[in-house]
Amino acid sequence: MGFVTSRRLDPRALLGSRRAELGHLARQTWEVGLLAAVVGVITGAGVALLDTLILGIEERAVEWPLWAVATAPAVGLALTALVLRWVGGGVSPSTADEYLKAFHRPGYPLPGRALFARVLGSIATLGLGGPMGLEGISINFGSTTGSWVRRATARLHGRLPSAEDRRMLLVAGAAAGVAAIFKAPATGAIFALEVPYQGDFARHMLLPSLVGAASGYLTFAAFHGTSPLFQITEAAPFNYRDLIAAIALGVLAALGARLFARGVKWAKARAGNSRVWIRVPVSGALLAAFVVISNWACGAPLSFGPGYSALTWALDPNQVLWAVALLLVVRCLATVTVIGGGGVGGLFIPLVVAGALTGRLVGGVIHAADETLFAVIGVAAFLGAGYRVPLAAVMFVAETTGQPGFVVPGLLAAVAAELVMGTSSVTTYQMARDDTLPADPTEATT
Repeated sequence: MGFVTSRRLDPRALLGSRRAELGHLARQTWEVGLLAAVVGVITGAGVALLDTLILGIEERAVEWPLWAVATAPAVGLALTALVLRWVGGGVSPSTADEYLKAFHRPGYPLPGRALFARVLGSIATLGLGGPMGLEGISINFGSTTGSWVRRATARLHGRLPSAEDRRMLLVAGAAAGVAAIFKAPATGAIFALEVPYQGDFARHMLLPSLVGAASGYLTFAAFHGTSPLFQITEAAPFNYRDLIAAIALGVLAALGARLFARGVKWAKARAGNSRVWIRVPVSGALLAAFVVISNWACGAPLSFGPGYSALTWALDPNQVLWAVALLLVVRCLATVTVIGGGGVGGLFIPLVVAGALTGRLVGGVIHAADETLFAVIGVAAFLGAGYRVPLAAVMFVAETTGQPGFVVPGLLAAVAAELVMGTSSVTTYQMARDDTLPADPTEATT
């Protein structure tokens, strides 16, 4: 004897319900994809303009007499402090950390006034030689654009934007910013997904991340071309000895990244707790000293600016190892100093430069057949450890060099670095899954 139910399932009603759900999902997917593309295009164009302005100023400034080059970063910090105070209404110099705070806090604001002040501050800081990267303001520009597009779309529909929709376009904007400034779309997509959490990815964000990264990269490339960021014409061969050395390099890079992260944390606290009329002159004097030291040791003021010239210098096999080691220390200290002085910039490129110098140093010590290989491996290890983004770091190496053969040793180094890094990071707003950020952080950020 069977069971008798009071209600029978209607196959047609069930099919209709499924069709409605699929239709809603398809419309939502198309909307998110379209909006992510809009965010990517706006971000790519904005980053292209910033790249032209900042690097144009920096390239001219580095040709000034040494005394002017040495004092330029102090002027940049002073101008940045004025802009953040009077244009931004006292806004912090935070850039990439703003993306993380907005991602983890649904109601965290990303106002246009703050973005405008940070853009001006980044032009002053980076254009006048602050040793930080352009990716910080690129991420801030993209994530703020994503937030603005989501709010504008919600107003047109007459509803409030959901937290999930806002996050999707924040991710799209951050991915577009990184993809554009480095001409590396896969790196941008992975970085935006990987950086919010330690050891995990932002879930359900793959589509906007990919679309934002692709559209941001294509827009930027329309202005600046598609050539790789680093011109390495030949793939470096490697053997099992090199792979073992890559693991050792990963451990060494993680130890260096831990020290660097500690210095960054200290500098952020100092920037938030010290008076501007004290921190700017002190930081400016230290940055001037670093310019003079690097010019003496390397024949050029390689502590000045984002660091692309330092990368080119480091890849020259004729450079002596003591100068490479000195430049590594000077560049790291200079970046910590400019953070403590309240500069506006990113930490991605400083980590890249530190990694390349560390790898070049290790390659020279072990008399590697091709020291370029170890410089590139060092980038993957130091960047992956510092930001806790091993996959994005390895993808960055492959895309920006145009040499996918670097992936295997880069992966080994990045994994070793990730294991040694522990819970340290250059950002205090990166979380483990299911953690929550403090409700009212008082720490100044970069």
